[in-house]
Amino acid sequence: MSARARQPGQVGAPGRQSLRPRSGPAAALAAGAAAACAARAAYAALSRRPPGGDALWTRTNHRGEPVTLLEGPALTLASVAVSAIGPGLAPRTRAALAVAGSGSAAFGGYDDLAGSGSRRGFRGHLGALAQGEVTTGAVKLGGIGVTGLVSAMLLGGSPADVAVNAGLVAGGANLLNLFDLRPGRALKVALASGTLLAAGARAGQPRAGAQPAAGTQPAAGALPAAGALPAVAAPLGAVVALLPEDLGERAMLGDAGANAVGALLGVAAAASLPRPARLALLAAITGLTAASEVVSFTAVIERTPALRWLDMLGRRPAPAAPVRGRDDPPPVDPREAGASAAAASP
Repeated sequence: MSARARQPGQVGAPGRQSLRPRSGPAAALAAGAAAACAARAAYAALSRRPPGGDALWTRTNHRGEPVTLLEGPALTLASVAVSAIGPGLAPRTRAALAVAGSGSAAFGGYDDLAGSGSRRGFRGHLGALAQGEVTTGAVKLGGIGVTGLVSAMLLGGSPADVAVNAGLVAGGANLLNLFDLRPGRALKVALASGTLLAAGARAGQPRAGAQPAAGTQPAAGALPAAGALPAVAAPLGAVVALLPEDLGERAMLGDAGANAVGALLGVAAAASLPRPARLALLAAITGLTAASEVVSFTAVIERTPALRWLDMLGRRPAPAAPVRGRDDPPPVDPREAGASAAAASP
């Protein structure tokens, strides 16, 4: 064999072992399938024996029907577990995914189960904090912020990269939760975002032998040439597996699930995109989050035919409007009022 020939697993100079495992679409597909099976198994197990009992996890939706919050923990468990053993991920990325997913789910779950729902959004929680009231939502926001910072530090990079990546993880967790207001909506957004992220990161990879321009390298824990695909495979596989439960209004993500999936996608973006793309994505997340304080995403979707069609795709028809004097108004969907509102003591 020529001295210049490369052994499997070697890149760059001869004899230099690559620290980045290789993977391809087939391996990512296998990871997604494994996560889908794990998500269904976890959901079935949790449904048989809900921690703390059924009542703790049950909410009433706009039809007056019971829905469970166990979808979120099941999705998180499957995504984190398969990401820990799936192919194509560097050790730093695995660690960042584990911290981001489990940490965001834990703080989101705390708000789901212990929150009152009386304060909503950054404005509501920060306003309460200014008055000396520490809400569960404020604890969640602070905890997810710390989770994002730890995840970014695990990925490595310059202080600027750590700051941007922390914003992507924490911002992604919060933003996806803002879409969890209707059955299946947050999961559809996650599927679209993860697919675009994987395609965009792959397209942005430099060609073999080419050197990336200064300032365009991903973080130190960056993914290999497969881009974001290995990192998004597990969460997207779990999302696909549990989407029928969400669309069928038998279960909902809650803060735990939505925060976890958003944080996992944030890690994938942080580990695969060059710095200019990460900065642009962070600006978009920040802008949408700020807009949510003054604009209803649901109202925008309802006014836009294409978005409304996508939003209704796979959902059960909306219940008939109540007749005044004959029907009582239906209960508020816990997605709209905040899933934590139903957890308040009577």
